[in-house]
Amino acid sequence: MEIAAPYRPPPAGLPVLWHADLRPRFVVFVDTEEEFDWRAPFTRERHGTQATRALPAAHRRFAGWGVPIAYMVDYPVVRDPHAVEALHAALADGASTIGAQLHAWVTPPFNEPLSPAASYAGNLPLNVEAAKLDSLTQALHATFGRRPRAYRAGRYGIGANTLGLLAERGYRLDSSVRAHYDYRGDGGPDFRDMGNAAYRCGPGDALIELPLTTVFTGALRRMGAPLFHRLGRVPHARGAFARAGLLERVSLTPEGMPLPAVLEAVRVALGEGLPVLSFAFHSPSLAPGHTPYVRDAADLAAFWRWWEGVLTLLDARGVKPIGLEALIDAVG
Repeated sequence: MEIAAPYRPPPAGLPVLWHADLRPRFVVFVDTEEEFDWRAPFTRERHGTQATRALPAAHRRFAGWGVPIAYMVDYPVVRDPHAVEALHAALADGASTIGAQLHAWVTPPFNEPLSPAASYAGNLPLNVEAAKLDSLTQALHATFGRRPRAYRAGRYGIGANTLGLLAERGYRLDSSVRAHYDYRGDGGPDFRDMGNAAYRCGPGDALIELPLTTVFTGALRRMGAPLFHRLGRVPHARGAFARAGLLERVSLTPEGMPLPAVLEAVRVALGEGLPVLSFAFHSPSLAPGHTPYVRDAADLAAFWRWWEGVLTLLDARGVKPIGLEALIDAVG
């Protein structure tokens, strides 16, 4: 089976025009997925869904803050009755949403080799990617009674055929772009030139692309992506520039992004007039021991302090949460 070369998306299309009454908003995505050893080779068997038992308590926390969640659910999770029960309960808030997240290596049919490059679903042949997307979409529809309208490729693994496949199946929003990141090292896509603003894409501009917000901060932030990627050619240069307050790349996630850096990134994004901030994390981080970011109880406590700090700043700046369905419907 031929695996495609690393994908580089075309330049961003027409910007999304949000309804005029949409004040700055933020959306929280949870990559609701199986837990597995992130350091081990890809496998179809050695994974679990125990961390989904933490979903109800986590959802109550976010609901207490008035924050709906976009749960991007993958195939092993939708096949777990306990996880499904928790997600059904979460949907009772009327604003949280179920979307699709495709982990190619654990989603049938299994016709492709196991490899890092093949873990990016967009690298697979069109018929293989389509079959896996159909398996996931149909399972979500059967389980939750509604076809998902939002999609995220696991590992941000969008490819040349992905948007066409999504449009054919009635999806309205893709969130597979991680602005200013480059995953070519093991066969993934290249988002170095992609920014944070939502834009129209796919056949007939039928889809909204909402990237995971990634902001450059520091005294040289206006030099942004070009300087950051040049620094990558020099060992330790990026770290040195970040420590000196010159340039730092910050994504809006509690995973690997310190709270002070993210607070500054939020201020920069709002100062630049970004109308929608996109946050994300992986559901296995809700329980200790399943991701590199939450290894123990102390890390989990820090995870929740991170959210308290971020949500406090957003509230002070008048930035309100929005559910994913409401966000899709806010496109002019």
